Amino acid sequence: MATTTEVKPRLDSNLWTRSPFYKYMRAIRRSPPAIYNRHLFLCVFVFACTGMPKGWDEGSCASITKLKSFNREFGIDTTKDSGTISNIVSFVNLAAGVGAILSMFLNDRLGRIWCLRIYMVIYITGCLASTFAYGNIGALYFGRIWAGLGVGSASVIGPTYIVEVAPKATRGLMTLWFNLWMLMSQMIGVFVVYGVNIHISSKLTLQYQIPFFVQVFVPTIAIGLSFLVSESPRWLALCGRYEESMASLCKIRNLPDDHPVLVSEFKEIRGQIEQEFDAYGRLSLKKQFVELTTSASNLRRLRLSFMAYFLAQWSGANGITNYLPTIFGLIGVKGDDKTIYSTGLYAFTKLMTTLIASLFFTDAVGRRKSLLIGVIIQMCCHFYLGGYLKYYLADPSGIPVGASRAAIGAIFIHAFGWAIGLYSLPYIFGSELYPSRVRALGTSLSGGFHWLFYFAITKATPGLLSGMHVWGCFIFWGAWCAVSWIYGFIMVPETSGRSLESMDSLFDYRWYEIRDHAYPTDEELTRYPYGVYDDHLKLDDQESGRKNDAVGLTEHEKSSGSTSSGDEAFRH
Repeated sequence: MATTTEVKPRLDSNLWTRSPFYKYMRAIRRSPPAIYNRHLFLCVFVFACTGMPKGWDEGSCASITKLKSFNREFGIDTTKDSGTISNIVSFVNLAAGVGAILSMFLNDRLGRIWCLRIYMVIYITGCLASTFAYGNIGALYFGRIWAGLGVGSASVIGPTYIVEVAPKATRGLMTLWFNLWMLMSQMIGVFVVYGVNIHISSKLTLQYQIPFFVQVFVPTIAIGLSFLVSESPRWLALCGRYEESMASLCKIRNLPDDHPVLVSEFKEIRGQIEQEFDAYGRLSLKKQFVELTTSASNLRRLRLSFMAYFLAQWSGANGITNYLPTIFGLIGVKGDDKTIYSTGLYAFTKLMTTLIASLFFTDAVGRRKSLLIGVIIQMCCHFYLGGYLKYYLADPSGIPVGASRAAIGAIFIHAFGWAIGLYSLPYIFGSELYPSRVRALGTSLSGGFHWLFYFAITKATPGLLSGMHVWGCFIFWGAWCAVSWIYGFIMVPETSGRSLESMDSLFDYRWYEIRDHAYPTDEELTRYPYGVYDDHLKLDDQESGRKNDAVGLTEHEKSSGSTSSGDEAFRH
């Protein structure tokens, strides 16, 4: 009988072997090479496209309202109708909060793939309504609100699917594909508006219609490609469809169904779900809500994901993004073209820094350390900008040119701190923390909270800027970054390298005990399915004979053609 030997971490005083990058690369090398395959990448790519609606809208809508053709068509005076412009920009965020919450009724009922198709269609129809509103402000509001429902629900289903199919060693990296799509779309959206502003006459309605219409292309492509991807194995297992779950996992991992890595991963998935069914039964949505809000373990998860979104908004990054043209004007960037161009460069900077975060921080350094580093960078930038603006607004001519350039640089450096910390963490935590039985509900509630709070912050930011004389607002945001660092140091655990099914034990600890157990042990990081692997390892006859047990079918079930009891329960 073939034997397997657990690979023990070598005791080495070398700095490299003790670094998080070494552990990250070691975890990837121990994974079967086949699991990083074209089908996995296609699955992640398609669901990462759900980040496009939020990003493109965020990058283009505020700039569209500055186009002369748009203001002429809808009879908007930018000097008098600031409230109308604010509503046009922000109502999509309000609707997104509603959409995210309503998605709880569909995500577990219809599955991840069909939900993606439905949410993308909702967003497409909303964009088309805005495109062809032709001066009807009511139709424009409808289009914005309808598109917002798609934005919010898509932002829930995308990360949820990705964390369910990604290998645990690179789960953070692959989840950030969603964020990368968001930022790439934001950058493209800015430059599309910049392009039509330069190359299309403001006398044509086409000038403002193009930025609305081009937003339908990526969702349409995602819907088409969705027919080529596999359903989430964890959702299928949750429905009791174990054979389909195993088949989906085989295709996504590109491994045979008797491979030890695949067998072990499937056992872990099925084991947790059956344990949950034994303890709680099959939960209705009402029972899921009770379970989520009364279980101490689940309340800790809910609090952690809510706080991640809460602190991300109060860190000031979205305030800077939404009012970047105004802020650039305050620090000396003049002219509409220059302002829009600078906004595009800022979006490009966020895209590049998020790419760096996904490759070198989120999984390699870890969620927790990346957060702590990121909020310190944000805090320093906020304090510098606050001090600069205090003196610049009092006497612009008395400020050295170098100080103004440093202020512009601080905004771009701030983007790096935001990308590696409070931008990446909430979307990952919002999807990976919850157990299978309440994942759809937990991600919907935390996503809804994010969007509704985002809407509130968008509405509050102009008042904060004026009420705190602009500079005070940056000091305020910097103080919240300090609060974020303290909270992260005490209460944020490290989830990098853990399987989704291994999260349960982590949240059995009380809030003040989290720091003592913040990092996974070597045993947790080196356990199956990715801790023990050898390219030449083969299952022997005895292990192969147990394959059916691993999949969940007894000989009687196979011969009778029946499925597991979970299938019957799901049908009923």
